[in-house]
Amino acid sequence: MSEPAHGAEAGSYPVPAGEVRCEMRVVNSRFIATAGPAASVEEARAFIGRVRDEFGDATHNVPAYLVGYGASVIAHCSDDGEPSGTAGRPVLAVLRGSGLGDVVIVVTRYFGGTKLGTGGLVRAYGDAARAVLDAMPRAVRVPTHVATMTVPYALYERTRQLVEEHRGEVLDELFAAEVTFTARFAVAQFEGFQGAMQELSRGTVEIALVETDQMTTMPVNASPARPPNPG
Repeated sequence: MSEPAHGAEAGSYPVPAGEVRCEMRVVNSRFIATAGPAASVEEARAFIGRVRDEFGDATHNVPAYLVGYGASVIAHCSDDGEPSGTAGRPVLAVLRGSGLGDVVIVVTRYFGGTKLGTGGLVRAYGDAARAVLDAMPRAVRVPTHVATMTVPYALYERTRQLVEEHRGEVLDELFAAEVTFTARFAVAQFEGFQGAMQELSRGTVEIALVETDQMTTMPVNASPARPPNPG
């Protein structure tokens, strides 16, 4: 089994951060690979149906998906009319080797009049799947806490730094007599942030837990954008 993406917490797993599409030509055939996130079999089927509707005139729309991760994954693929084992299985093999979970892909083929043969089809579908996954932005699915805290303006900059240092995401800032932060943290990072915040404020800042989500999608190695300093 592949290792979690760099920056992922224990118990989390890498997932697509969005939808992406790549196109390539092999001999005279046109291959269009579309991939994206699918947190359930229903989402995967809806994605496949949407791509098939978009390319309804294509010769083949070959789907594959992995829902879940590791030992609890649901896998599916189809050759969609290509010779058995030449299309769906190569695409699924690429998905399995990517280390991603909750991912769906459809490789669309417009036949160009020249047969590729069994080996050529396996290579073409596998290459199309690899190309679209190479272009895909990554995220991690991880248990998270959302918390709020109110800090004096003197601690504003350092509080933002602490959030980023503990790989948190600032969701909201309310500027009044003091600054009220709402931020999301991976559960594994939250305790460390609490300790650092208590040290910074000498125990004067109270952190209130708002909610816990067992499966939040968070970007990999992405820091939240900084707003302008308050006037």
